[in-house]
Amino acid sequence: MSEATIKVNDNGPYVVTGSFTVVDAEGNTFETKKAVSLCRCGRSSNKPFCDGTHKQIEFESQPRARED
Repeated sequence: MSEATIKVNDNGPYVVTGSFTVVDAEGNTFETKKAVSLCRCGRSSNKPFCDGTHKQIEFESQPRARED
């Protein structure tokens, strides 16, 4: 079974590594490499990929997983 890992960076993008496919709402696939950074701030000019805009706009988000 193929596996992918999604890391949520503090104040930055989701970094996806492993075996995965990025698909748009119409089912079209984006060309990707073995790792991609996905925008979390919503301001990238290269969506769904991160272009570093989060640094310029001082995006802040530091979610943590919780044990229930």
